[in-house]
Amino acid sequence: AREGRTTIVIAHRLSTVRNADVIAGFEDGVIVEQGSHSELMKKEGVYFKLVNVQ
Repeated sequence: AREGRTTIVIAHRLSTVRNADVIAGFEDGVIVEQGSHSELMKKEGVYFKLVNVQ
């Protein structure tokens, strides 16, 4: 049902977005990084920090 569609998910629980094709990390209302879960974990940026806090 997801194929060919764009869905925007805003989540407090990061496990909700873990399998998304693209995840965007925001800081002060600006996208500072985007990629898959594994790509963002390698960058050790905003998303990485949030995952490790949870």
